[in-house]
Amino acid sequence: MTDPKSPAGASARRRRWGDRYDGRRVRTLDPMNILIPYVMPTRTGASNSFHGRAFVRETERYIRQKRVEGLKGFGMLHFFISLYVRIVSQRPGINRFISGQRLFARHNIEVVLTVKKELSVSGQETVLKIICQPADTAADIHRRLTEALTEARRTGDSNDVDNTARVLTKIPGFALKWVIWLMKKLDYFGLMPKAIHRASPFHGSLFVTDLGSINLPPVHHHLYDFGNCPLFLAFGPKQKDFVTDKDGQLTMRRFLDYTLTLDERICDGFYFSAVLRMVEDIFKRPEQLDAPPETVAEDVD
Repeated sequence: MTDPKSPAGASARRRRWGDRYDGRRVRTLDPMNILIPYVMPTRTGASNSFHGRAFVRETERYIRQKRVEGLKGFGMLHFFISLYVRIVSQRPGINRFISGQRLFARHNIEVVLTVKKELSVSGQETVLKIICQPADTAADIHRRLTEALTEARRTGDSNDVDNTARVLTKIPGFALKWVIWLMKKLDYFGLMPKAIHRASPFHGSLFVTDLGSINLPPVHHHLYDFGNCPLFLAFGPKQKDFVTDKDGQLTMRRFLDYTLTLDERICDGFYFSAVLRMVEDIFKRPEQLDAPPETVAEDVD
């Protein structure tokens, strides 16, 4: 455990042979875990999908309170990102990634999401990547996301993702295919230019989509074989339905459905079940997101 107020919420480590600029290699693995990335070399081939349902009475009360406190526009997207960051602070294994058939613990928490500059069929779409720290509270996440959204909604190409994508589209198709192949090879060996990594929406801890904002149910989204993002979260709109309580009585409850697609090579089922228990607990007690965690867990060596 480390002091959550320290930089990046974790103790500094000296870079060792085999580490990457975006993550350190996890070396204490069982033999089977070393072999699995060679048996299942792609994220699509190693993906597990999970469908969850969360009751949101306490969450809605919490969101209303945050808005009263001055966090303008605070909603389910802010809540889910805050929830994820808090879980990483205690279960850092879900922030690992596979690259070059090796397992790495990511240095940063990088949350990626797609937004429309305007809500119309022809509105330009852009991608945000926000860098979070394990000790971030819900207020910190609101500030980071608000700043990123303000920048992203400027007219035209407004961030590195837009600018890089625009440059790549000017390359002829036959050459672009070779450029993408080259970037994949460089990334395999941890040699991709840092500028490309910073701009890439495919390199990050979590890709999240708020489908509830357009009244769609959550899809089981695929992972991307380009890049190293190991987790995709989608959540739908809030709904009402009757559920049976512990006394066998029907009760009207508000809920939302969400889906997770996970690269199963980064952690085992027991570890992931602990993550899901944390999800359930934070939905029941969202106030814990108001203060930094008492300690921040470090991933294994």
